[in-house]
Amino acid sequence: MPETMQIGIPRAMSYYNYFPFWYGFFEALGIKVILSDKTTKQTMSSGSALVVSETCLPIKVYVGHILNLLEKGVNKIFVPSIQSIDHKIYNCSKIRGLPDLIRNVVKKDFTIIEATLDKSEKNRGLYSFLKECVSSFGITDEKVIKAASKEGWKVMNNFKIMINSGLSYEKALSYAKKGQVVINNNSKSYPISVAVLAHNYNLFDDRISMKIFEKLEKLDVKTYIAEQLSMEQLKEGMSAMDSKLYWANEYEMTGAAGHYLQDNNVDGIITINAFGCGPDSIMVERISRAARKFAKPVLNLSVDEQTGEAGFVTRIEAFTDMLFRKKRANIINKIDIKENVKTESTRRIEVSKQ
Repeated sequence: MPETMQIGIPRAMSYYNYFPFWYGFFEALGIKVILSDKTTKQTMSSGSALVVSETCLPIKVYVGHILNLLEKGVNKIFVPSIQSIDHKIYNCSKIRGLPDLIRNVVKKDFTIIEATLDKSEKNRGLYSFLKECVSSFGITDEKVIKAASKEGWKVMNNFKIMINSGLSYEKALSYAKKGQVVINNNSKSYPISVAVLAHNYNLFDDRISMKIFEKLEKLDVKTYIAEQLSMEQLKEGMSAMDSKLYWANEYEMTGAAGHYLQDNNVDGIITINAFGCGPDSIMVERISRAARKFAKPVLNLSVDEQTGEAGFVTRIEAFTDMLFRKKRANIINKIDIKENVKTESTRRIEVSKQ
């Protein structure tokens, strides 16, 4: 396949939100998608070496993935600028300025496919964005682009169905790329359950999240995530938090928290946020305050490139142990209440016959 018909996509940031669509879209146009390798310690360190120390971890990881693609010999890399996903609903400045950031810190010769999606501006919607994505490949026919977008949505919708059923991100993506839909029928009963809330680029990156889902499964804990909720549920969650949407990825945390804090099947909330992230700090504080109102325990985990797995695991184990003890105490209290309920005694009154 000609080199010009290949596109590299970093396995970071918006990859975890939109890759099923991008895969279906580019492949339908005959453009082979090449992914960077999964995040490793080397990915983090190589990315961190090129940016200032105050840069948040997801951006450092993203830069590392760009370098990994260049090592693979990819000369066209997809670095979209996703400004806003709806009218006046914006991404953070680092996500909005990703193409400029990459251009200034990665001093190597390659082509950046820097399409801009900005639904707050006229003529910056989805199809304008998709045209920019493929213009450098000489693809300009709008009918062809729209047809390819339908293929993208097919893959995306199948992916959503599977991840909503509880299938893992990797399994759902693998089946969706093959055009298959496999529903998770896990009927296992768990003693406790938690909602794990984070932006998808923190949640589904095994290196950043320290494979938290595997760890919770070993601890016999059922997990829920934002991706399992409908848009209506997320919007209701925002209302329950008495919050208005401003940040593009706020549904993943604030909206999901509002829903799960009201769900009696969920015993606690775990949040994962990047150290030094301004929007994250606001969302986590809002979730913590709401959790006190709903009397539901919350564990806030902050991560950066120095975060060690041992301390991460210790905090999760302590939190889940507390949830086990709390639930066991509640069950015992209910049993004691039932056993100690006193019934009013009745006296037999005999009426003498006159």
